[in-house]
Amino acid sequence: MEKRLGKSGKIKMKFDNIFNNIYNNRRIFLTGHTGFKGSWLTTWLLKLQAKVRGYSLGITGNPNHFSLLKNDIDDCRGNIRNFEQLYQCLREFEPEIVFHLAAQPIVRISYDDPLNTFDTNIMGTANLLEACRRVSAVRAVIVVTTDKCYENKEWIWGYRENDPLGGHDPYSASKACAEIITASFRNLFSQQNLLVASCRAGNVIGGGDWASDRLIPDLIRAATENIATTIRMPDARRPWLHVLEPLYGYLLLGQKLLESRKEFAEAWNFGSGNGSDFTVKNMVSLATQYWNKIKDNIVINNDNNDNNNNNNNNNDSKHETTLLTLDSSKAQLRLAWKPQWTLEESVERTITWYRNFYEQKQIQTLNQIEEYSELLL
Repeated sequence: MEKRLGKSGKIKMKFDNIFNNIYNNRRIFLTGHTGFKGSWLTTWLLKLQAKVRGYSLGITGNPNHFSLLKNDIDDCRGNIRNFEQLYQCLREFEPEIVFHLAAQPIVRISYDDPLNTFDTNIMGTANLLEACRRVSAVRAVIVVTTDKCYENKEWIWGYRENDPLGGHDPYSASKACAEIITASFRNLFSQQNLLVASCRAGNVIGGGDWASDRLIPDLIRAATENIATTIRMPDARRPWLHVLEPLYGYLLLGQKLLESRKEFAEAWNFGSGNGSDFTVKNMVSLATQYWNKIKDNIVINNDNNDNNNNNNNNNDSKHETTLLTLDSSKAQLRLAWKPQWTLEESVERTITWYRNFYEQKQIQTLNQIEEYSELLL
């Protein structure tokens, strides 16, 4: 077994053994691989020597994190709403584990296009699970949903995996439905030795995200394109965490399922810790500490009169939660998972990623994965 000297001076195993080398040479199917989280997960899996086939509609936006990384994977383009296309791509590859990240991921877009949101997030999930059911090589499936799948009552305490599902907006409702569908298929799979789990994560930040209607990308656009952006709901609290935190949880969970640990085929929360439920206003202030350029062209809208650069329509009727927290005790106790970076460290690494990209034309994704992995050895 290969070993190397860690920063502390102790002999440590190569970091791909964090997951007991389970992903080495393993065939992995990943939907949504061109998206923000999907491109980070693809990079980590390749570093773990996995064989990855991605399935996605394609690349959107410029710049795009997936395109910048130039990852050498089996790249399959298609729509998860098209069952035959999805099934064919899955069947040809014969993966052992599937990570399902493809989705319509933006809450406010779901108000403008609810049918596409429901079709993608509900029927897309059902299509993926049914395709997996028909491919005998598949041993495990991890469906990624969101913390917004819960019936949010604006409680000050975190939601647990057995709390009621719900959804005020089309996006949240679609993800609650995806969780119900996943649980139903889990029962169907029980006699096939096919293990299915779902993951619910909080508000994820990290370099390479340029999606609209997300706080950090909006701040970066304001800083780099010299355009104004209005910060909605500055006093709202969110469970922020770096993208590598939930991905670590997904990979830990995948390891357990590939080891045929049936007791892990359940729903799991991967939420923030270390005081990471900052307000939106606090997050803006923190981001400016790591790049002064961000403070230009930002308006804090305390009245929530939403006329920002991303949507010029009157959006007052578009409900957004002011408080949402996850209880991740189950993952901490049973998976030994916990966030490795404080919120300050997560924001620093996120903003540093963007600064290096815009000022030095450097991509720090792999470097940050390696840095994060050092903490897990």
